[in-house]
Amino acid sequence: MLNGLFCFTQLPFSDSLSAKEAVLVALENNFDIQVSNAQIDISNKNNSWSEAGLFPTVSLNVGYNNTIQDNSNNPFTFTPGVILSRNLAPNLSLNLNLFSGFAVKISKQRLEKLEEQSKGNAMLVIESTILDVLKAYYSARVQYERLSILNELKTDALNRYQYYISKNKYANSSSLEELQFKNQYFADSTNALVQEYSFKNAIRNLFLLMNNSEIEENIEIPLLSDRLEFDFPIIDFNETMNSLKSNNQQLKNQVLGIELQQINTSFQKSFLYPTLSLQGGFTPSKSWFEDLNGTFDPVQTEVLNYNGTLNLRYTIFNNWKNKRAVDVSKIQESIAQMNYNKMEKTVSSSMASLIDSYKGNAKLVELSSANIEYATQTFDLAKKRYELGTLNSIDLIVFESTYQNQMLQYYEFLFNKISTFLDIYKLSGKLTLDYIND
Repeated sequence: MLNGLFCFTQLPFSDSLSAKEAVLVALENNFDIQVSNAQIDISNKNNSWSEAGLFPTVSLNVGYNNTIQDNSNNPFTFTPGVILSRNLAPNLSLNLNLFSGFAVKISKQRLEKLEEQSKGNAMLVIESTILDVLKAYYSARVQYERLSILNELKTDALNRYQYYISKNKYANSSSLEELQFKNQYFADSTNALVQEYSFKNAIRNLFLLMNNSEIEENIEIPLLSDRLEFDFPIIDFNETMNSLKSNNQQLKNQVLGIELQQINTSFQKSFLYPTLSLQGGFTPSKSWFEDLNGTFDPVQTEVLNYNGTLNLRYTIFNNWKNKRAVDVSKIQESIAQMNYNKMEKTVSSSMASLIDSYKGNAKLVELSSANIEYATQTFDLAKKRYELGTLNSIDLIVFESTYQNQMLQYYEFLFNKISTFLDIYKLSGKLTLDYIND
């Protein structure tokens, strides 16, 4: 009966899934990345000379007017009677900015930097997505390894418990060992069931980041093909710290912010210069006059108007508004530079802490691996001695608990090592290299 209630859990796997495949799916489906790509498209369309104001504007206006003028009681008019006048006057006008203190060139530079900034922000989103997916993938892999260990221990406990059931059945007796192994089997079954839920939740979290399927009650669990144990590249402290300025995406985005503020200062200075503009226009006009009382025959007139204006404008005094704008922009430049210096210190400090943490986690993994080897040999020897009758059940359970704790702790240390390694690669700007080229 117990075997039916607490059977060995064999999870059904669908297709295999590697960490890189999970990342590529997330990069294709992630909503934040799609929004970032749309923002890049917007900044790309805006980055043009026409948006900066280089080209002239041409407009067409058409007016058609109808007027009735009653001169019946006006003795001083040359057109007595009730006059209907109609006028059609299309107008084609041109407005060209000849000089505006280099504002057009500065605006184009600003649009170029805004496009670069959009791409930099998108890279930050991509980096964060890759980091989150990789951590979720290896977290799910850790949960699976922990589940495998607990299922293995649960199976051993079930076999020993069933052995004592059969033994006591034929011996027509009960023993303390049977109760102990029964309790141990229940405890191992509970641990395995809780761990199975943890594993499924980790898979759901991975699927959420991948945005690859609808949320369903029963999910198809993929076989996570990438192992947790892999060769980690050697991290050189000095080389990593020296490459932060040129590779860290946050710092590069901050540099773009400084450059944008410098461009804004130049733009404010452009208002200190005079502006020169050209306006031109062409207006053909056609009119019809008709006496509604029939005093004279209808009259038709046509007029062609051409106009051109060269306008020079220079602001002599406006309460030092333009000068204040330049001064304020320069202050904002210094603020942007201070923010960069602050961020550089923060990133450098975070990187140094991560490298120390990574080295510490690597040592913990080595020690834990040695402990696992010792705990495994000890547990195997304890099981053999128990089968020979030289070790009691209580001591066997103690050795099993030590083995379980060492195995679970090893995977915890290993995940911490992987997590800090990924954080280091993100800060150093290397995390996206294997994915953006695909």
